[in-house]
Amino acid sequence: MIEQVLTGKNLLQAMYQVRKNHGSAGVDHMPVTKLSELMSVNRDELTEKVRSGKYLPQAILGVKIPKGNRKTRLLGIPTVTDRLLQQAVLQIITAKFEFEFLDNSFGFRPNRNLHQAVMRAQVDINDGFQHIIDIDLQTFFDEVDHCYLLQLLYRKIKCRVTMRLIRKWLRAPILIGGKLVKRRKGVPQGSPLSPLLSNIMLHELDRELERQKLRFVRYADDFSIYLKTKSKARRVGNSIYKFLRDKLKLKINIEKSGIRRPVYFTLLGFGFVPTYKHCEAITNAIKNKYNCE
Repeated sequence: MIEQVLTGKNLLQAMYQVRKNHGSAGVDHMPVTKLSELMSVNRDELTEKVRSGKYLPQAILGVKIPKGNRKTRLLGIPTVTDRLLQQAVLQIITAKFEFEFLDNSFGFRPNRNLHQAVMRAQVDINDGFQHIIDIDLQTFFDEVDHCYLLQLLYRKIKCRVTMRLIRKWLRAPILIGGKLVKRRKGVPQGSPLSPLLSNIMLHELDRELERQKLRFVRYADDFSIYLKTKSKARRVGNSIYKFLRDKLKLKINIEKSGIRRPVYFTLLGFGFVPTYKHCEAITNAIKNKYNCE
């Protein structure tokens, strides 16, 4: 597999994608505009280091960005060279996992988007599944268990060099406020691989929900489950809480999680209103347009 990753065509495609995404420089201050020079001058040396297992990723640059409510989110920005190689790996391994992902998963996947996720939720609500389990995963990207994730990856990726490279990226330290911090869990937001890795981890949740024959919608780490009765919602909520805690080793934000009714529920920034309110709003809009009493 590593030979597929390192082909000239794949690396060139990865370079164009990283340049298209722009992004800030990492700890080495190298901008994406220097990628062409890197590929023309150091490509053979770089690919040989990767092939022989001698390549060592550089530290990740930790950057805090505003999240709202005076809180911040920590982004991890790899160097441009690491982003190039991660993108090259991503382009090869995506197909091995994508075909297994379920239709209820909408985040960071080809030809899928948040509007489709909201429409799927609306269908479930309109079908009478109006007791919604809304679970907030606490700092999901910071809590991903490396050992379990690597086990999931190894099911499809048997190439030792590729697996070793991914493990090095997962374990690369992060530079926060001038201090290097070791990482033994978590997938840094900001790297090309992190969306796929998060979907691979949470696909195990999707499989559990499908096993229980539940209606659900997931967009990355944002997911909700739709049921017809509150009593069943409570039972399912407890079982999924234990699955996330014991199997996936993920933390749940209890304060932000609960069982909601549609009028008190938002999904990816979208709210839901009863049909009669929707019709009333349309009627009022028509009256205003034509100056009707």
